[in-house]
Amino acid sequence: MRRRCLTTALTGALALSALTTFLVPAAHADGNTTITDVVVNGGHGLALGATAPKSFPVSVTAQDNSGIREMNLHVRLPSYLYKAADRGLTCTAVSATTTSCTGSWTVDTSNFYGNGPADDSWYVEAYVYANDGDWVSTDRAATFTVRRLAKLTANAAPEPVAKNATLTVTGKLTRADWSTHKYAGYAGRSVKLQFRKAGTSTYTTVKTVTTGRGGALKTTAKAKVDGYWRWYYGGDSTTSTAGATGDYVDVR
Repeated sequence: MRRRCLTTALTGALALSALTTFLVPAAHADGNTTITDVVVNGGHGLALGATAPKSFPVSVTAQDNSGIREMNLHVRLPSYLYKAADRGLTCTAVSATTTSCTGSWTVDTSNFYGNGPADDSWYVEAYVYANDGDWVSTDRAATFTVRRLAKLTANAAPEPVAKNATLTVTGKLTRADWSTHKYAGYAGRSVKLQFRKAGTSTYTTVKTVTTGRGGALKTTAKAKVDGYWRWYYGGDSTTSTAGATGDYVDVR
């Protein structure tokens, strides 16, 4: 058998909105077995809570002119995790030369002892075997980010309120702490106060407020029409986005 290793990553920073960076092989001079695509969690961002286990899919597509015989996949976080799919892989032949294999991985943050997993890159490790004996292996078929789950609350008062009167909107931004396995206040973060008029589906940003001690939020706004008030946090490199449930205010 001949071995080919994937060694060179795509250049560029990993955007917060993109969970996975697919790592492209530098060269395959010995043959034509290649990994052509890797998708983690359906391409959506992945955030883990304080304790609840979270399952997510990983799909790897590979091709060889003789067809793909088998794949082995692992999710890896150096010094924390090395895990095969929960129940094996489901593989589908896309064509005579191309196969896609998908598995499900469950990660339980109650087994974490710190927040390091949100600071480090996670990897998809892949071994692909072709029908003609060729194979490709890599411990970095793709790299992806797992972030700490954030939560927001919102309360607008008084309810109901007179037209053009002042509303006070409060709330709190918290995020999962994998050291204590609880949610902790997240101070010093810019959070948007947003409003959605009754009968519409789109929120509009009214102002931006910085969270205080314990992640507390408080500001005022004019009540002009019936609608919903909420807080929205856009996330950061270690923490997910979060949107509070809109608090409906009846304006009279």
